[in-house]
Amino acid sequence: MTGPARIALRQPGPLLATGIVLLCAIGFGLTPFFARGLAEAGLSSGAIAFYRYAFSLAVLAPFLPVARGKRREGLVALGAGAAMGLGWIGYLEAVKVAPVAAAGTIYMSYPLFAILLAWPLAGQRPGGRALAAGLLVLAGAALALSPPGLDAAQVRALLLSLSAPLTFGLGIVVLCTRLPNLAVLEKMSALLAGSVLALAPLLATQPVAAVLPADAGTWLLVAGVAGLTAFLPQLLYTYAAPLVGPARAAAAGSLELPTMLAIGWLQFGEPIGPLQIAATLLLVLAILLAPAIALQGGSGGAPPG
Repeated sequence: MTGPARIALRQPGPLLATGIVLLCAIGFGLTPFFARGLAEAGLSSGAIAFYRYAFSLAVLAPFLPVARGKRREGLVALGAGAAMGLGWIGYLEAVKVAPVAAAGTIYMSYPLFAILLAWPLAGQRPGGRALAAGLLVLAGAALALSPPGLDAAQVRALLLSLSAPLTFGLGIVVLCTRLPNLAVLEKMSALLAGSVLALAPLLATQPVAAVLPADAGTWLLVAGVAGLTAFLPQLLYTYAAPLVGPARAAAAGSLELPTMLAIGWLQFGEPIGPLQIAATLLLVLAILLAPAIALQGGSGGAPPG
């Protein structure tokens, strides 16, 4: 008698894995489309962020690190996730009022913050490549804030949106250097739990209309921001990125920013001029140049978005 049949899935090669990472970057880059649509439907930024993280947590909750030997690192991840969830509100507020290209360029400056925070938090002093990448990020951010026509409210929203790359950079450092005993899905679930726990109290202070979608179309946008820009690309990125290595993963992941620019142009009629193109190129170069944060035990990196 033969044993039970087994289905063996062949691991994709580098070319296919790179294609998967490219698709993930496009998914992450679609966020402004759903975020602005939900904002126009009356949902608050806190509610949009909550829905984006809550669906992924509902799926990954069984992987929460609750075992005795993992609780301390789980709490560290919870704290980082809480900061990331609250910080992302700044990006959502910027997308509401500022050009998507400008908000996206500011958001994609997270490699600079990861490099800077890795020094005090993980003892990884930035070298020449890191400093050069940081200068490119600063130049790109300056261009993003300089297009003609931005009013004071838009500039203020863009400056406040720095909370998103700052806290995402923090999350990268914690994920890569402070959680050596957690598996990839345990790290992801703990970070998501922190975001949801931090955002949930905000919903209690807001009117029902700003929290609950009013019609089926708005619920579809919620499903899009939760599934197409968060859960699916994060899961696929976690699977495919290790197969291509950090350098190629960063290169493919940089497609997120051009996707944001395309959304702003095609969906919202925002022009793409020389400044936007230059800022995008500077950010992409910075992402390619920035060295990877050294992992300290365990596996797993931080997906973009």
